[in-house]
Amino acid sequence: MPSSLLLEVPALADFNKAWAELTDWLSLLDRVIKSQIVTVGDLDDINDMIIKQKAALQEFEQRRPQLEELITAAQNLKNKTSNQEARTIITDSIEKIQSQWDEVQGHLQSRRQQLHEMLKDSTQWLEAKQEAEQVLERAKVKLESWKEISYTVEALKKQNTELKQFSKELRQWQIHVDVANDMALKLLRDYSTDDTRKVELMTDNINTSWATINKRVSEREAELEAALRLLQQFYLDLEKFLAWLTEAETTANVLQDATHKERILEDTKEVRELMKQWQDLQTEIEAHTDIFHNLDENGQKILRSLEGSDDAALLQRRLDNMNFRWSELRKKSLNIRSHLEASSDQWKRLHLSLQELLAWLQLKDDELKQQAPIGGDLPTVQKQNDTHRAFKRELKTKEPVIMSALETVRVFLAEQPLEGLEKLYQEPRELSPEERAQNVTKLLRRQADEVKTEWDKLNLHSADWQKKIDEALERLQELQEAMDELDLKLRQAEVTKSSWQPVGDLLIDSLQDYLEKVKVSVEIAPIKENVNHVNDLAHQFTSSDIQLSPYNLNCLEDLNTRWKLLQVAIDERIRQLHEAHRDFGPTSQHFLSTSVQGPWERAISPNKVPYYINHETQTTCWDHPKMTELYQSLADLNNVRFSAYRTAMKLRRLQKALCLDLLSLSAACDALDQHNLKQNDQSMDILQIINCLTTIYDQLEQEHNNLVNVPLCVDMCLNWLLNVYDTGRTGRIRVLSFKTGVVSLCKAHLEDKYRYLFKQVASSTGFCDQRRLGLLLHDSIQIPRQLGEVASFGGSNIEPSVRSCFQFANNKPEIEAALFLDWMRLEPQSMVWLPVLHRVAAAETAKHQAKCNICKECPIIGFRYRSLKHFNYDICQSCFFSGRVAKGHKMHYPMVEYCTPTTSGEDVRDFAKVLKNKFRTKRYFAKHPRMGYLPVQTVLEGDNMETPASSPQLSHDDTHSRIEHYASRLAEMENSNGSYLNDSISPNESIDDEHLLIQHYCQSLNQESPLSQPRSPAQILISLESEERGELERILADLEEENRNLQAEYDRLKQQHDNKGLSPLPSPPEMMPISPQSPRDAELIAEAKLLRQHKGRLEARMQILEDHNKQLESQLHRLRQLLEQPQADSKVNGTTLSSPSTSLQRSDSSQPMLLRVVGSQTSETMGEDDLLSPPQDTSTGLEEVMEQLNNSFPSTRGHNVGSLFHMADDLGRAMETLVTVMTDDKALE
Repeated sequence: MPSSLLLEVPALADFNKAWAELTDWLSLLDRVIKSQIVTVGDLDDINDMIIKQKAALQEFEQRRPQLEELITAAQNLKNKTSNQEARTIITDSIEKIQSQWDEVQGHLQSRRQQLHEMLKDSTQWLEAKQEAEQVLERAKVKLESWKEISYTVEALKKQNTELKQFSKELRQWQIHVDVANDMALKLLRDYSTDDTRKVELMTDNINTSWATINKRVSEREAELEAALRLLQQFYLDLEKFLAWLTEAETTANVLQDATHKERILEDTKEVRELMKQWQDLQTEIEAHTDIFHNLDENGQKILRSLEGSDDAALLQRRLDNMNFRWSELRKKSLNIRSHLEASSDQWKRLHLSLQELLAWLQLKDDELKQQAPIGGDLPTVQKQNDTHRAFKRELKTKEPVIMSALETVRVFLAEQPLEGLEKLYQEPRELSPEERAQNVTKLLRRQADEVKTEWDKLNLHSADWQKKIDEALERLQELQEAMDELDLKLRQAEVTKSSWQPVGDLLIDSLQDYLEKVKVSVEIAPIKENVNHVNDLAHQFTSSDIQLSPYNLNCLEDLNTRWKLLQVAIDERIRQLHEAHRDFGPTSQHFLSTSVQGPWERAISPNKVPYYINHETQTTCWDHPKMTELYQSLADLNNVRFSAYRTAMKLRRLQKALCLDLLSLSAACDALDQHNLKQNDQSMDILQIINCLTTIYDQLEQEHNNLVNVPLCVDMCLNWLLNVYDTGRTGRIRVLSFKTGVVSLCKAHLEDKYRYLFKQVASSTGFCDQRRLGLLLHDSIQIPRQLGEVASFGGSNIEPSVRSCFQFANNKPEIEAALFLDWMRLEPQSMVWLPVLHRVAAAETAKHQAKCNICKECPIIGFRYRSLKHFNYDICQSCFFSGRVAKGHKMHYPMVEYCTPTTSGEDVRDFAKVLKNKFRTKRYFAKHPRMGYLPVQTVLEGDNMETPASSPQLSHDDTHSRIEHYASRLAEMENSNGSYLNDSISPNESIDDEHLLIQHYCQSLNQESPLSQPRSPAQILISLESEERGELERILADLEEENRNLQAEYDRLKQQHDNKGLSPLPSPPEMMPISPQSPRDAELIAEAKLLRQHKGRLEARMQILEDHNKQLESQLHRLRQLLEQPQADSKVNGTTLSSPSTSLQRSDSSQPMLLRVVGSQTSETMGEDDLLSPPQDTSTGLEEVMEQLNNSFPSTRGHNVGSLFHMADDLGRAMETLVTVMTDDKALE
C-alpha cells in the first residue's frame, strides 16, 4: 500500500495490520491442515486427528468475530474516506480475506468429513482383514495337518477326498480375502494423500500368504495324482518287467549252454555268432536298467505305505525276487562274455578289457571332479545331489563288470601254464619262454592292480563328495530356515514401526508408556539373536571353502541392511521419546518455561543448568529476570548502616520472594526424605534439585494457593541456590549445601534450625568434629557471601569460628548438640545474621505505643530503640538504621532494642537502667566492655580448616599477597576521611573516633580485651608488625644469602675458566663480546648468562620487597603518631577515654531473642565497617542528672535541686524498688 495513502488515511495502518494478522493465521491454518497426514487404517491416529480437527474448527469459529469486526472496520473506513483508491484497496482486501476464510473453512469441513469417512472405511477394512487373517490361520493349520502321501489306494482316495474338500473351503474363503482386498483398494484409492503404507503392507502379506496356500494345494493335488498313477502303473510295469526278465533269463541260459559246448571256442564263426547274440542280450539288459531302478524305488515307496500289512510282505517278496533274478541275469551275461573271450587271444582281450575299464574309470573320475565345487544355494546343491545320485547308480551298475573282469584275470593267470603263456605272447625279438611268460603276467597283473586301485579311489572320492553334499545341504537348509525366520520377524517389526505415530503428536503424559511399548513391541534381543545366528552360519560357509551364491549373499546383505535400518529407527525413536520425556515429561524442566514472559526465554545448557535469553536485546544471563529485579531492589537496603541488619533485611526480602517464609521445617524434612537425600556428602544434579523443590512448592501451593506460583518459585529458588553454592554453574551442589540453604530461610524456631543443621553434620553417635562443623559453617557463610556481606561476618575463612566453638567446649575433640546450641546462643560473628533475620521477621508486624523523637512516627512499626541514657527517648528503625539523631542525644549513648511491644516490667527495668547510667562514668564502660555477639579472630590465626575448594581464602603462605591486600585496605580507610567509622558518626567527631579506635586496637594487641577482634586494616597491620616484620627480614636475609651464593658460584666458574687458559669471563653486568672457542667455553658462557639473569630477577624481587617494606614502615609510623595523639588529648582535657559497652538480654518468652545494646553498638557490632562506636569527650555531673530528672517529671518543674531532695518521701516505694534493682545489679557485677 502506498505510504502517501497511509498518511492520508491513518486508520488504514491499523486495518492493514489486523488484516495481515488474520490472513497469516488463515494461511498457517491451511498449511497445518494440509500437513496433518494420518496413517490410514490406524483408528487411534484417525481419532486423534479428528479431535485436532474439531479443536481447529472451534478455534476457527472463535475467530469469526475477528473477521466480522474487520469487515465492520472496513465499512466504517470506506464510509469515512472519500479516497477512491483507498476504498478500492479496502474492498479488495475484504473480498480476499472473505474468499480465503471460505476456502479454509471448506478445507476444514472437507477434511473433517474425509476423516470420518476414513474412520468408517478403516474400521470396515480392519474387520475384513481380521476375517481374512482368521481364514488364513485356519488354512495354515490345515496345511500343517497334512500327512505324507501314502501309496495305497484307500489312503490316496482318502487324501484326495480331503484335498477336494479343502479346495472347496478355500473357494468359499476366497470371498473374505477378496473383500479385504477390495476394502484395501478403496482405502488406497480414496486416501492416497495420507500414509497408506500400513494398508499396503498388510494387504501384501495377506495376498502372499493366500497365494502360498493355493500353490501348496495345487502341488498337493499334483502329487496325489502322480502317486495314484504310479500306484496304478507300478504293478503293470512290474508284471511287464518280470515277463521280460523271464525271456531274458531263457535267452541267457540258451546262450550259456551254447558257449559251453565242446570245441565251440575253436570255431571262430560260431564264436562270433555267439558274441553277437550276447551283445544283443547285453543291450536289452542295459535298456532295462533304468526301468529296474524305477521299479525298485517306487516299490520301496509303496512298501513304506503298506508297512505292517500282508500286501507289504507280498510286495517285498516280489521285489526281492526281482532283484535276485536281475543280479543273476547280469552275472550270467558277464560269464558268457568271459567264456567267449577265453580263446587263444584271451590275454589280449583281457588286456583290452582292462584298458577300457581304466579309460572308463578315468572318465568317471574327471566327471566327478567336474561336479565340484559345492554350490552356494539350496537349489544348486540339490541339483548336484541328484546328479551324484545318478553317478552312484552308474558306479553300482558298473561294479559287477569290474569285479568280473578282475576275477577273470585272476583265474586266467592262475589256470594258464607257462607254456601256454609262451605261445600267447610272441615278441618280435627272440626271448626265452620264461621271459615271455613273465612279461604277460606282469602286464595283466599291473593293469588289474591299476583297475582295482582306480576303482577304489573313485568309490572313495564319490563317498567323500556325497558327504560334502550332505553336509552342505544340511547347513544350507539351516541357513535358509534361519533367513526365513529372520525375514518374518523383520517384516513384523517393520509393520510395527510403520504404525508409529510422530513423537510430536503424542500426549506428554503417555510418553513413558510409548517408550515402554517401543521396547516391548519391537523386541530387539530376539531379532538380534536371529541376525547373529544367520551371520554365524554364513561365516561358517566362508571358513569351510563353500562360496555362497550371489542370491544368498544379496539376501544376507538385505537382511543385515533391514536390521541396521530397524536398529537406527528404534534408536532414533527411543532417543526422540527420551528427549521428549526429558524436555516435556514429568521430570523435565519444561514446566519451568512458563516462569518467564516475553521477550525472555528459558533455555538449558548441556549440564542442565538453566539460563535466560532476552530476544529483545539478544543477550543471555544466568539470573532469572525476576531474580535480577530482586537483586536490584536489594540495593535500596544499602543505606542501612549496620551490616547485620542490612544482611538480615536483604535475606528477609529474598525469603519472601522465594516463598520460603511459608515453608515449615517439618514440610522441608518430609520433602528431603521423600527424595532420599540422606547422604550429605553426595552431590545433587539440576534435575534432582528441581524435583525436590517441585515437591516442596507443590505442597506449599496446596496450602497457600494464591501465594505460590510453582514454576516461578522453583526457578527462582534454583537460581538462588546456584548463585550461592554453584557460582561456576557446574550443575551440581552438595546435599548439605541444599539443606543448609533451604532450612536457613524456612519458617521455624531458631533453635530448631540449629538442631537440624547440627544433626546433618553430626556422626551416628550425635557428636561432631572440627572438620564436619567447618563444612556446616562454610555452607552457612556462603549465604551472606552471595549478598556481598561476608566481610562483616569474619570473612570466608571459617577456621576461627570453628576454633571459637571448640574453645567454648574446652577444646574437646568432638562436641555434642547441647554445647553447639549454647555456643550458637552467644551469636558467633559468622552466624549472627541468622538470629537477626529472625528478629527482623518478628518485628515486621510489631506495633509500639511510642513516638519516634526524630521523625515523630507514632506508633512505631518494626524495631523500637529506647535510649538508656535519656528518659522517654525512642527511635524508630528507619531513623536508627540511617544514623539520624536528635539534638542532645549522641549515637554512642546506650540504647535497647525491642522487636515486640514492651511490658510494664521491661519499662521499669529500663527506667532503672537509665537511672544507673546517669550515675556511671565513662571509666565504668571502659572497664566493662560488652558486645552484642561473639567475635572471633580472623587474621593469621592457625591453619585453614578443610573447606570446599570454592571457598575463597587468602593463603597464609603468601605473605606478600597479604601485605598488598592489607595495604590496599588501609589506603581505602585513609581515603575515607581518615576514619574507619566515618559513616557512623558526625563529622566533628571523626578525630575522637579515630583516637578511640586506635586505643582499642592497642588494647587488642596488648591482650587487654581477649574477646575483642581486630577488624580494620590499621589494627591488622599493627598485629602483623610483630609477626610479619621478622618474616620479611628473614626473607630479605635469605635473598641476600642466595645472592652471595650466586656470586661465589660465579667467581668459582670464572676461576676455572682462567685456570684453563681461556679468555677471561666478563663481569656480570657486561655483555659477552666474543664467541666461545670450544663446546666447554659455550657451556660456561651459557651458564654464566643464566646466573646473571637469575641474579637480575632476584635483585628485582628484593627491590620490590624493599619497596613494600618502606610502605609498611611509613604506614606504621603514621599509626604510631596516631597512638601518641590521644594520650596528649587526655592530658589536656583532664579526662580518660572509655570504650563503649554492650549488653545482651534475651526475653524469657518463646519470641525471637531481643538484643539490648548500649549506644549504637546494637548493630554496629555486626559489620567490619561499624564494629565499635567511639565515645565523645564529655562528662555528665550530678547537676546534669538532676536537671534531666527535673525535666523528666512535670511536677518538679520550677523547683531547684534542694527541693528535689524533699520529694524523696513522695517517691516512696518506687525509689526503694530502684535501689533494690541497683543493688542487685551491682552485686551481680
